[in-house]
Amino acid sequence: QAGEQVAAPLDDVTFIQRAPKVPSVTLNVYSLPAVNACLNATSAIFLLAGYAFIRRGIVPLHRSCMVAAFLCSSVFLYLYVYYHLHVGIVRFTGQGWIRPVYFTILITHTTLAVIIVPLVLVTLTRALRSQFDRHRRIARWTLPAWLYVSVTGVVVYWLLYRAYPPGMAAINSLRGLR
Repeated sequence: QAGEQVAAPLDDVTFIQRAPKVPSVTLNVYSLPAVNACLNATSAIFLLAGYAFIRRGIVPLHRSCMVAAFLCSSVFLYLYVYYHLHVGIVRFTGQGWIRPVYFTILITHTTLAVIIVPLVLVTLTRALRSQFDRHRRIARWTLPAWLYVSVTGVVVYWLLYRAYPPGMAAINSLRGLR
């Protein structure tokens, strides 16, 4: 624990030294959208790197990148569900031409997000079972869909929380404040 005294034996003498203070980082449910956007961006980077490695025939690095992308996406999915179970729906506040643009991106993102879950699981399973011909056939569909979902996830976050953030009244009502 930070700030605790720790006894450190040295030969036959015991010195008391203070453990260094570690700055604390507090995450609450309202910081999860930003965390999720970072997970989506990281997943996209791993997907692109994994693709580049397999195109160059560097299978171990491809495998590592794809597993890392899968882990990022899995943590994202858990945190996304957790967030929405605790916060509910966050309404898009943008008006005018951006509204149909946002909802087009959101609908395609959400539809493909549902579709890629089994695609990713089948693709990874085939690779882990060394069924590389079958893995390659489905990966041609999985990679672009997964990449689209990862990138548009960041776009949806930016539009919903940064470019057109919900008003303070909406945020306070989400938090149960008046």
